[in-house]
Amino acid sequence: MKTVAQLLKLKASQNQQVHTIKPDQMVLEALMKMAEKNVGALPVVENGEIVGVISERDYARKLVLKGRSSVGTPVKEIMNSPVITVDSHQTVETCMGIMTDKHLRHLPVVENGQLLGLLSIGDLVKEAIAEQAELIQQLEQYIRGE
Repeated sequence: MKTVAQLLKLKASQNQQVHTIKPDQMVLEALMKMAEKNVGALPVVENGEIVGVISERDYARKLVLKGRSSVGTPVKEIMNSPVITVDSHQTVETCMGIMTDKHLRHLPVVENGQLLGLLSIGDLVKEAIAEQAELIQQLEQYIRGE
């Protein structure tokens, strides 16, 4: 299985950069940024350190359903914190296990205190499927004697 570092390298080649937001910015700003960048979550960064994650799910459950306003609510009031992170040496399989056990859809990758990337469950599932397809192809070639 590939490591997180290898997966991030593939994402980087597709010009995937990490978009972040600050804890004191308003939720509306976070929503606008998520819509503009076509992402479902943003790491919340303060003084260069990740302090939380805000997602569309947080917005729906912690703001909309409670009748609160996205204009006057800071991100820090609805973000998920503390943040569960992984380093770049973890495998895709390990990350999938963490995300399943903790019911996460987004997993920040941090190395030496620096945010390197954000993996979605979709990124991991896509990679797992690609690896399985490759294994099937190799087994079929073996069976055919190629």
